Amino acid sequence: MRNARFAVVFLMATLSSTATAQSVAPGFSSLPKNATIALMPADIELYSISAGGVPEPKADWTEAAQKNFKAALDRKKSSLGVTLIDVPEAALDELTELNALHTAVARAIVLHHLGPAHLPTKEGKMDWSLGEAAGAARKATGADYALYTWIRDGYATAERMAAMAAVAVLTLGRAVPGGGQQSAYASLVDLRTGQVVWFNRIQRASGDLREADRAEETLDALLAKFPGAK
Repeated sequence: MRNARFAVVFLMATLSSTATAQSVAPGFSSLPKNATIALMPADIELYSISAGGVPEPKADWTEAAQKNFKAALDRKKSSLGVTLIDVPEAALDELTELNALHTAVARAIVLHHLGPAHLPTKEGKMDWSLGEAAGAARKATGADYALYTWIRDGYATAERMAAMAAVAVLTLGRAVPGGGQQSAYASLVDLRTGQVVWFNRIQRASGDLREADRAEETLDALLAKFPGAK
C-alpha cells in the first residue's frame, strides 16, 4: 500500500510539470504602436487517450475548445495594446496554402530551434520565414502581422490513469509516459517580410480547453510574453 501511494503521488507530480520556450527573431523586440495583427484561425484538436495509450480524436470536445478559445481571445484583444482583426471569411480559402506553409515552418522551429536537431547554419538564431507568400495574408487582411495559434490537448481516460498507476506501482514510482498532455504554440509573423518574429511554445500535462475559464488560462500561458507595442 505504501508503494502504491508513493507511485500515485510521483505520477501526479510528473503530470504537473510544464515546459515553456520563447524565442524572438534577431533585431526584433516589440511591435510598433499602430501595428495591426490578423488573427489566423486557431488550429485546435482535442482527443482522449485510451487504456492502451491510443489517442482518439473527440469532435465535440474540439468544437467546444474552439468556441472557448475564440471567446478568450476576443476578451484578450483590448489588453494587448495592438489592433487585432479577424480574417474575413471570404479570404479563408485563399489562405489555406499559406497556413499550411506556416505549419511546416512552425514544426521546423520546434524541431530545429527549440528541439535537439539544431541547424549549424542558423547559429542558434530564430531565423525563419514564410517568404513572399506571406504577402497574400497582408493583401487579404490589410494587417501588418499575423498571429497563429496551434493546440493539441490530450486527456487520459480513467482506465488509462489506472493502468499508469498500476505500472508505477510495479516499477516503484518510475515515470510513466502516455498520460494527458497539452502541446501548443503561438507564432507572430511579419506579413511585410514573411519573417517569424516571435514564437512561444508550451508543453505540459495540465490545461483544459473544454471549459471556458481554463481555455482562458491556456491563452494567457501562450501569450504571457507577447511582445507588446512601444
